[in-house]
Amino acid sequence: MIDFAEMRRAMVDAQVRANDVTDLRIVGAMMETPRERFVPASLRNFAYIDDDLLVKEGRPSRYLMEPMVLAKLLQAADVGPQDLVLDVGAGTGYSTAILSRLAGQVVALEEDAELAAQGSAVIVDLGLLNAAFVHGPLTAGWSREAPYDVILLNGSVDAVPPALLAQLKPGGRLVAVVGAGRAGRATVFSNTQGGIGSRIVFDAGVPLLPGFEAKPAFVF
Repeated sequence: MIDFAEMRRAMVDAQVRANDVTDLRIVGAMMETPRERFVPASLRNFAYIDDDLLVKEGRPSRYLMEPMVLAKLLQAADVGPQDLVLDVGAGTGYSTAILSRLAGQVVALEEDAELAAQGSAVIVDLGLLNAAFVHGPLTAGWSREAPYDVILLNGSVDAVPPALLAQLKPGGRLVAVVGAGRAGRATVFSNTQGGIGSRIVFDAGVPLLPGFEAKPAFVF
């Protein structure tokens, strides 16, 4: 019988701690969250691999982000225990479960109804009462609960839509991987008095979040 707790411990030690994630709250949240619950049954043996994990095939396919990238994004976001967080592209809810152990309230936004139903069921079953799924277009965010202290984008984007940046509180942070493949840069966008500022925090390559592709430009 597979010891998922031991696999989880090995993931945290080898993938998270070993990559400069020093926030003990994040380390603890990842130790407590059963990643195997958020993947298809056929892939549970691979739940803790050092890679992005396919959770739904199709057009578009959907993935759980590589654990190391997720952990480093969360550390860059500096999530506080009273923060209101919007988890964009929550998928099956793994990132939501992690965030629920770090933040005050988490809104998990998902536009794929099947994934949202799966994620919501697991979140409820785990007793994470401060997180809830909502259904809608990812690029529009969820203005009903805005503004947010933190917004997490679960995948790479060509650009961050202004509609999402507009849902940040003053002092709020949005974290995302901007750019595809080897060109991806994990970036923190901050709502400051002077407007929206940004800073690159590390290089990362993760699958594209559907709907965030650059629109083709007309060439004359």
